[in-house]
Amino acid sequence: MIRLAGVSQTFQARSGAVEALRNINLTVSEGEFVAVIGRSGCGKSTLLRLVAGLIAPSSGEVSVGETRVTKPRKDVAMMFQRPALLPWRSVLDNVLLPVEMFGWKRAEHRQRAEQLLDMVGLSEFHKKQPHELSGGMQQRVALCRALIQRPKVMLMDEPFSALDALTREELSGELQRVHMELGATTVFVTHSIDEAVLLADRVLVLSPRPGRLRRIVDVNIPRPRTLGHNAYLEEVARCSAELHELLFAPDGPPPAPPSTPAPRMAREKV
Repeated sequence: MIRLAGVSQTFQARSGAVEALRNINLTVSEGEFVAVIGRSGCGKSTLLRLVAGLIAPSSGEVSVGETRVTKPRKDVAMMFQRPALLPWRSVLDNVLLPVEMFGWKRAEHRQRAEQLLDMVGLSEFHKKQPHELSGGMQQRVALCRALIQRPKVMLMDEPFSALDALTREELSGELQRVHMELGATTVFVTHSIDEAVLLADRVLVLSPRPGRLRRIVDVNIPRPRTLGHNAYLEEVARCSAELHELLFAPDGPPPAPPSTPAPRMAREKV
């Protein structure tokens, strides 16, 4: 579904060239949930922007499906750290914003928007304004806004990082449920190892800048996952030890070779 072949990215700054990513080779399968983790400034957000078509790689190729990415696509949605809701629009109207931007018929998507809001527990808030919602509720609206376009690919740039721990935990569980139900291919940037293990099929570890694909760690527990479950706790301990070694070692192992996705874990129905 997503393929990066020899992708590097260099930005020109006043102080000179800044190399953000170097020689990234990666394949993400259809329906897979991949988390990206690494130190600040290692190019995680740049990686998402490349897949989204917001910037072009300095070298290499990015493709979604069989098509090379050269510009933003309607079947690729992106969520940011902040919900960025328009304060003068209602919750429902914020969800329908992409429909208007793409020139689709609003009436044909209104029911879908209402269903999405109901699905994330906002059935009573369709007509509310963003300032009437908590931070976690605003992020739920942003999630619905991304899903309204029925994306094949969801790109999520630390969407829960600004939330308190309890709300973050709640929304992580909500995202897991939505992913199991809708099955969009998802790339999720996070600084939290626990969050990565809870959500992802695989965790990609980037080296410090320039970001290189240092290793891919498989998460070997079926869904649905719960924070207190023994299998989850054991997997967090295993992955944490491996990820800490990769993230905090001064030099670390060499970059990983091109990756072939591991077989998908069977998903249990919720």
